[in-house]
Amino acid sequence: MPATPDAPADFLSDLLDYLDASPTPWHAVVTAEARLAAAGFLRLEETARWQLAPGGRYYVTRGDSSLIAFVVGRGPLAEAGFRIVGAHTDSPGLRLKPRPGLDGDGLWRLAVEVYGGPILATFADRDLSLAGRVVVRTRDGYTAHLVRFEQPLLRLPNLAIHMNREVNEQGLKFNRQTELPLMLGLAAEGQDAEARLRELLAGAAKVDAQDILSWDLAAYDVQKATLWGAAGEFIASGRIDNLASCHAALTALCAAGAPAATCVAALFDHEEVGSGSPTGAGGSFAADVLDRLCLAAGLDGEDRHRALAASFFVSADAAHAYQPNFPNAYEPGHKVTVNGGPVIKTHVGQRYTTHAGTAARFMALCERASVPCQQYAHRSDLACGSTIGPILAAQLGIPGVDVGSAMWAMHSVRESAGARDQAYMIAALGALFGD
Repeated sequence: MPATPDAPADFLSDLLDYLDASPTPWHAVVTAEARLAAAGFLRLEETARWQLAPGGRYYVTRGDSSLIAFVVGRGPLAEAGFRIVGAHTDSPGLRLKPRPGLDGDGLWRLAVEVYGGPILATFADRDLSLAGRVVVRTRDGYTAHLVRFEQPLLRLPNLAIHMNREVNEQGLKFNRQTELPLMLGLAAEGQDAEARLRELLAGAAKVDAQDILSWDLAAYDVQKATLWGAAGEFIASGRIDNLASCHAALTALCAAGAPAATCVAALFDHEEVGSGSPTGAGGSFAADVLDRLCLAAGLDGEDRHRALAASFFVSADAAHAYQPNFPNAYEPGHKVTVNGGPVIKTHVGQRYTTHAGTAARFMALCERASVPCQQYAHRSDLACGSTIGPILAAQLGIPGVDVGSAMWAMHSVRESAGARDQAYMIAALGALFGD
């Protein structure tokens, strides 16, 4: 059933479930796969030849952390083109180092690296645990296992104010090398921190500790996504940026019936660190999939260019909601609000890919979907973040627009957003897939 802004409850509950099920990019992709399979999408392998049927519904993954799903359009691809929504599966945070064990002072600690640009202070005094993938030796080589510890396993205890008297005036700051290692437990005689970690991972993956070769592991806050506010009008969770956009893209694509254009939801890893990887938007994944779709449709080089020229791209990420406690952080004419509908983001330096024409096209989609929309521009004296939008638009030559739902505390371990905005975004993206 198509999304409507008048019936947000089901979409909201589903979003909270998706956030809780996806503590890492690898979990986000597995969760997405289950949803796509339930909606009749068939898995493709990059190593196989593709046989695509008109109206077929398919998806393909790369590196276990990026996914592209699509519905083959009923119209001629050269004329109808593609309708693409791009989002990202990764979020800022703390990742374990390859040899993280730190021993001494009677404690086990684990060394971490900072991934992306998290608000480090928000990780202090939280119930943290570990999730990610563990790569294990097998008879034939190696295989990856998803792992997730539900119980609080780690902590970053704050320094008491008695030893940090200026913390409320100067702010809470951590040295990334010396002050971020996470507490794992009291040291036990005859075992070091890494051995204990391997023992825990082996139990979670149901393998022998000696067979564990490597890992990609993130610290995450175990507190569940929830509603808050006097009327439950807000949501709080980790990883709203940008799993909310992934959820909206998948939901809208699964609801697409028999579109004329070929509709694509592309979810990439590594946006928070620049997208420069085989699984990132700066890699070849999107171009490779679109090329194969053109080949499957029998397009020659000329018609492939025609198809791209007839296409449209929406980069769906997150937007900065106005926080009235900090009025000087915002451009006066662009105070966007939570629960105010999708936000069109513009930056003349192309940190966002929006221009006047693509903004107008997205406004028309919102109007067709009966949802409000807003416009955002950053303060000129503050550095502006960026998205996958400019990267994909430049790489593919497809006109695009950067949009997002308004949120507070972006890159905090615990972000907040509007409870109605998910239904608004799903409806707008549904209009795109029906365009």
